[in-house]
Amino acid sequence: MDGNGRWAKARGLPRTAGHKAGVDALRRTIRAAADLQIPWLTLYAFSSENWSRPRSEVADLMGLLRLFIRRDLADLHRSGVRVQIIGSREGLEPDIAGLLAEAQALTANNKAMNLVIAFNYGARDEITRAVQAMACKVRDGALSPDDITAELIGNHLDTRGIPDPDVIIRTSGEQRLSNFLLWQAAYSEFVFLPCHWPDFGKEQLIEAIAEFGSRTRRFGGVETKEAV
Repeated sequence: MDGNGRWAKARGLPRTAGHKAGVDALRRTIRAAADLQIPWLTLYAFSSENWSRPRSEVADLMGLLRLFIRRDLADLHRSGVRVQIIGSREGLEPDIAGLLAEAQALTANNKAMNLVIAFNYGARDEITRAVQAMACKVRDGALSPDDITAELIGNHLDTRGIPDPDVIIRTSGEQRLSNFLLWQAAYSEFVFLPCHWPDFGKEQLIEAIAEFGSRTRRFGGVETKEAV
């Protein structure tokens, strides 16, 4: 969800205003995904590298997270949205960690849509933690190196039980993954949109889905023609 700061700068507004507008886009996108019956939506809310931003900006972002969960969690729950959080919980402020845990616990049995929030998330950190967990099992004799498969690695990632993304959408014209779902994105399609995140909504989501639908996915194989 990129471009909040540039959206604000183009309007002569502080970056905080861009982040607030980004939260509005977040709400629009969740509603649009529900309307379009998209079963899984993953949003990259805050990366493990974002802590390097100015302390005032990080504090503003944490404040917006608190506000979003306190204001919107009940509505998400009533709408049948299941919230799942991926990313490290280490070092988080206690109230932030508590709100994330509350969001997961309250919505755990919902089935209308799955909303995955990547918070304090970085794919390299995720893979490192998975490797460390498997290494500990090998050290303790609970796992043989020969037993380590791609499936087993996947089961040690934050996204275990979550399907790999079919399409990854990035706004603001940037064309890179920025440490997002590196393992899971092996065969994802990418759609890069020029609009900044605060301008994103249902129209842009439909545009990205249409672009995704026009592509042929071969997963490393070759395209086959259907028999006539």
